[in-house]
Amino acid sequence: MPYDDIETAPRGDLRDLQAERLRDAVENAYENVPFYRERLDEAGVAPADVDSPDDVRELPFTTKEDFREEYPDGLFAVDHADVERIHASSGTTGKPKVVAYTDDDVQVWREVMARSLTAAGVSADDMVQNAYGYGLFTGGLGIQAGTEELGAGVIPIGGGDTARQIEFLRDLESDVLTCTPSYALYLAETAREMGVDVRELPLETVIIGAEPFTEPMREEIERELGVTAVDIYGLSEIIGPGVSIECAEVQDGLHVWEDRFLPEVVDPETGDPVEEGERGELVLTTLSKDALPVLRYRTGDITTLTRDPCDCGRTHARMGNVRGRTDDLLVVRGINVYPSQIESVVLDLEGVAPQYRIDIRREGRLDTLELTVERREGADTDDVERRVREALDSTLDVSPDDVTVVPPDGIERQATGKVQRVFDHR
Repeated sequence: MPYDDIETAPRGDLRDLQAERLRDAVENAYENVPFYRERLDEAGVAPADVDSPDDVRELPFTTKEDFREEYPDGLFAVDHADVERIHASSGTTGKPKVVAYTDDDVQVWREVMARSLTAAGVSADDMVQNAYGYGLFTGGLGIQAGTEELGAGVIPIGGGDTARQIEFLRDLESDVLTCTPSYALYLAETAREMGVDVRELPLETVIIGAEPFTEPMREEIERELGVTAVDIYGLSEIIGPGVSIECAEVQDGLHVWEDRFLPEVVDPETGDPVEEGERGELVLTTLSKDALPVLRYRTGDITTLTRDPCDCGRTHARMGNVRGRTDDLLVVRGINVYPSQIESVVLDLEGVAPQYRIDIRREGRLDTLELTVERREGADTDDVERRVREALDSTLDVSPDDVTVVPPDGIERQATGKVQRVFDHR
């Protein structure tokens, strides 16, 4: 059962609403953000020119560099007195991307997060253990606000302190865990060391996001924790978590809440739209963000988009699982390589654990690619190395110069359980 009737609205009604809200968003940006007024004037587009959702293609792109150049508040459309909340991006170089919310913006965020949790199978009777980080990062507070809007219970434990996470899962009988995919696997590893079988606990759902993952990694999470792992997507520049999510019934693409966010997929190099179902860069436009209207934001995330009906009954477009980013591209000996390509091959092999590390080096004028993978307990090291080499030789245009297989847990983890997967030493 959807949280809101808009989730199953006919496509025609949805497009009418998008057209109205897109026009309002462009007008808000034009009238109140000098940056956008200049860009729209240069493009020869006025708010009155917007008649349909398709007109979004006439608008200029916004990039992460624009956020940094307008730091801290050059993209705000309201005065500081009207701002209820400030968040900022994390894990980036240079100036952070600062984002603002009015009271109405926060309520929209609460509502799309409540929709998302409902789609993931969460009900008001559930207890949600929220292991996303709090503070300027939008993950923790975004999940918490949506959980409270839904009426479910929340444990705001935040990231880290894995032993306590496991104790709470056991002692408080949490129904839902929210965290990154790599942390879910780290939690499973730690639970085994503590002698706790998470599969015997009441935990039913893990909502995973904030980093790319592959289907083999999701299957590993579901197997190790005995749960349904549901993919959630969001980014602070647009609103935070809750832009889109999989429905637990089907788990075939993430429903983008199109009444609030208008999605496109474009060619990363040309910026031109790609055919439906074709991979490209996700571009998002906010349709009801007052404090920080964002027009055609180039997310850098590589995905697909389809508007085929979903068996769950929701009519909103679905984006594919994000498998990589435009800025993750590695050029090795003149050949383009995405880490997600390597991951999707390696993690589908029997005997390989869902962790890996890529090291890129330059010896003289020659680039080298070194791959380290973990084997599963009991797997033969030589056999794993042979199968990894064979699989990559038959799949990639450039093969690793060296493959190293290490024992389980042999790749260094950060305190949060996350593995840094790519080291470019050049």
